[in-house]
Amino acid sequence: MRLLLALLLTLAAFAQSNPFFVFDNGIGRGTLPADAQAELAQKAGFDGIGYSPQPNFPEMLAALDARGLKMFSIYLVADISKPAPYFTPDFVDAVRRIKGRDTMILLGINGHADDAEARALGVIRTFADLAAGQGQRVALYPHYGFYTGRVEDALRLAEASGRANVGVAFNLCHWLKVGDEPNLLPRLRQALPRLYMVSINGADHTGGWDRLIQPLDRGEFDVYGFLKTLRDLGYTGPIGLQCYQVPGDLAENLQRSMAAWRRFAARLDGSRPLK
Repeated sequence: MRLLLALLLTLAAFAQSNPFFVFDNGIGRGTLPADAQAELAQKAGFDGIGYSPQPNFPEMLAALDARGLKMFSIYLVADISKPAPYFTPDFVDAVRRIKGRDTMILLGINGHADDAEARALGVIRTFADLAAGQGQRVALYPHYGFYTGRVEDALRLAEASGRANVGVAFNLCHWLKVGDEPNLLPRLRQALPRLYMVSINGADHTGGWDRLIQPLDRGEFDVYGFLKTLRDLGYTGPIGLQCYQVPGDLAENLQRSMAAWRRFAARLDGSRPLK
């Protein structure tokens, strides 16, 4: 009985310090109605979702609110290859819709130009100022092939922005894709002061997206070790489950990943701190 109580307390403590949410690409984005997506997330045990704004934005907010779930982030991608302002008015509308919520703007910067750095900083400051007026933060999203393709790129821009509410996300699959695995600890330590969000998934060490994005109970990469390093470094922010193009039944994939998450939480009990 005492062992069971200790396990339950460990799971609760880990969940409290690191809320676990699912990206909407794992709950039927574009194929299921908002209510059905929210129901999938709730039944699997997630704390909420990361959202890529769709026409059903109001319905999704209502569906989450009805279930006590949170919209942890909205994902926007600005293309600095295009003429200014490099994003559509819909972006601004999406940000304004989350006013009054503890929702983060997850911002990717794609494209190239001769004055790319200046363009990127202009976009970041625009959304940082809009977010600041609503009491919110902006996390720059490192995405393989983007202008913000690496964690270092996102950190450089965050620091150069001059905005206190701009930080970075650490995306496991994109970090593996750029071949930075040997630098895990120094990269996390470098990012930690501005680390607002982390995404995880099961993964192999190399390969295409089918190998770098899998359910959390699959793949060669030591996700538990990654989570332990995060915990030992003191990261207490949200962690999202990346599900891009993962094949199979949505509900089954979510249940498998949640079961793996809970096993990882249990293993963290009694583990030794990072030296």
